[in-house]
Amino acid sequence: MDQASQLTISGIPLGREIDMKPLPIVWQRLVSASGTTCPRCNDTGQEIQQALDRLKVALEPLGIEPKLETREISEEAFKAHPAESNRIWIAGKPMEDWLAGSVGSSRCCSVCGDSECRTVEVEGKMFETIPESLVVRAALIAASQMLDPASG
Repeated sequence: MDQASQLTISGIPLGREIDMKPLPIVWQRLVSASGTTCPRCNDTGQEIQQALDRLKVALEPLGIEPKLETREISEEAFKAHPAESNRIWIAGKPMEDWLAGSVGSSRCCSVCGDSECRTVEVEGKMFETIPESLVVRAALIAASQMLDPASG
């Protein structure tokens, strides 16, 4: 046996493909016809990207890979249902459900016009921009359930 075939990472021989379980994260927000969004959705997008980077590192040893899907809501769809913008699902559940949170609204700006846009409340604090910490926390709870044989 040559030396390369004896090398391992975390007990897994090098060269062997690891079957990663996907942890789906879906984020949707309003995008105008000109391709712009409001500041709170823009900031949430940056927070989600930071969360994704942290989650990749944290979940890789567990064989779980976060997979982000970003969806755009048209201005027409947004006008009909503004609470659908800046919405996040993790493993098929709304993010706030993982955190025992609730959904509210507050007046937005920019491309949203005068709409009452989605907010999330967790532990008595209201968030217009969804912070990295909430995304990471909800995703870790969801990932822990993926590891629990009793939950599957």
